[in-house]
Amino acid sequence: MVIERLKEKFGAGILQSSSSLGEDTIVIDRAQAPEIFRTLHEDGDFAFEFLIDVTAVDWPERTPRFDIVYQLKSLSRNLRLRVKIRVGAGDDAWVSSAHPFWKSADWLERECFDMFGIQFRGHPDLRRILLYDTFVGHPLRKDYPYQKRQPIVPEIDPITKPLRPTK
Repeated sequence: MVIERLKEKFGAGILQSSSSLGEDTIVIDRAQAPEIFRTLHEDGDFAFEFLIDVTAVDWPERTPRFDIVYQLKSLSRNLRLRVKIRVGAGDDAWVSSAHPFWKSADWLERECFDMFGIQFRGHPDLRRILLYDTFVGHPLRKDYPYQKRQPIVPEIDPITKPLRPTK
């Protein structure tokens, strides 16, 4: 029911959809993502108030390489929706931030940026959250060398010597 209403509203912006065992999934166009997210959050027909998770899936042999996956929940309507956006690698690995609609996207997008290297354009504070600033690479990418040794960095007291945000 949610998928049909989204297809009516956005047409070609919904690239694929599926529903299996009560799990609705849509793949959306990256260019229309902010408009679709705004509708999913603010439109009373959908009312997805809660962003549960943001992650990525790496498909190294596929073009586009990454799926950015958003898990949404409507508490008032008791609905769940999985939204995927497909993006390429390198300079094409970006999506618009969902932070304007769900404040929980702040840390979730930072984690995805840190682990996969996905850029979230419009994010208010996009920098590493789990790894230190001088860490090289993104460890959840499938091409990350699992035996790679990172340099040991001195422990820093963040209270007396806070780290500056990465640029």
